Amino acid sequence: MKIEMGESLVLSWLRHVKECQIVQTNWKASNKWELNDQEILEQLRVRSQKLFASKYGYDIYKGSTTLKQILQQAEIDALGISFTTEGMQVYAVDVAFHEAGLNYGDHKQTIARIIKKYLRTGMCMLGYFGRYTGELVFASPKINPAEYHGLMDCLDDINGVLAEFKLPYTTRLIANEDFKVHILEPVLHAMNNVADTSELFLRSLQLYNMFATKQPVSTAEAKSDGPRKITQSFESIEGSGIKGLGEMKVGAIARTVLRKTLESGRISESEIALLQTKEYSKEKFDIQFPLLRKASGKDEPKPNRYYDNPLNINGTYYFLCSEWFGKAPNNDLPYLLNWLALHTE
Repeated sequence: MKIEMGESLVLSWLRHVKECQIVQTNWKASNKWELNDQEILEQLRVRSQKLFASKYGYDIYKGSTTLKQILQQAEIDALGISFTTEGMQVYAVDVAFHEAGLNYGDHKQTIARIIKKYLRTGMCMLGYFGRYTGELVFASPKINPAEYHGLMDCLDDINGVLAEFKLPYTTRLIANEDFKVHILEPVLHAMNNVADTSELFLRSLQLYNMFATKQPVSTAEAKSDGPRKITQSFESIEGSGIKGLGEMKVGAIARTVLRKTLESGRISESEIALLQTKEYSKEKFDIQFPLLRKASGKDEPKPNRYYDNPLNINGTYYFLCSEWFGKAPNNDLPYLLNWLALHTE
């Protein structure tokens, strides 16, 4: 089976950043499934074909002249479904990793092919999932400027066509520096507690970090007698700063980035003391309970409204508050990000 690192990275992004309970790579529809709303899908095919041909000169469906042909060709690199109390959210991501930039032909062919990916994915969402809220994403760590700007010019038209047929999907292009900020960095923040061997991108980083060091070779080691092995000193790869954390749910940030920051040893004793008070925690995080609650040891049962697995801060164990909300009118996310901005390297 072919292993695609871009797909593995996006799988981890959907699982641990977008918190999708169901994630699948290389999703394809079965020809045994019933296709719903075929009349609307056919109208969408015809409308989009005419729009992009007349406005840009793009033949987006090329030799595929029927709806059946278009959907038979569909394969979504990574599909994630998130279930919350507010309903179901579907993420459909196509990811392309080419070190020299996209390689789909010339400028026009490249843009037309990606437009087709967006629209074909939207058709699959409606035909096989229904009118659930969804996000259609094309992601790449490198897209050349001509293709990037050409795609950005077309996103409004793609969204306009989807809205014309009342499809509740939005499109998103995550490329170049945005790929690092919004996909790679949040995954790096979340990777420490992941032990799933199927997540090959994260497991490869964890293996690398086992042998990585930020410490220089000591003088004693350098002067030791006998044959010496000359090995390169690797620096560990991990998330840094708060860029891209807006991709994560507030609770996920608390469980990963906030936890790591509190355990880093950089937070003053006076700040730790204040974080154990309800008033200061309300002021800084807008939460209703003290952020930290001292534990007698790492095996103490957790109290209500606090996470399992207490933090170890300078040799003392604390439980971390689990009561976080990320939606107005009770949105703790800006407060948490502001505190992290002041206390994160």
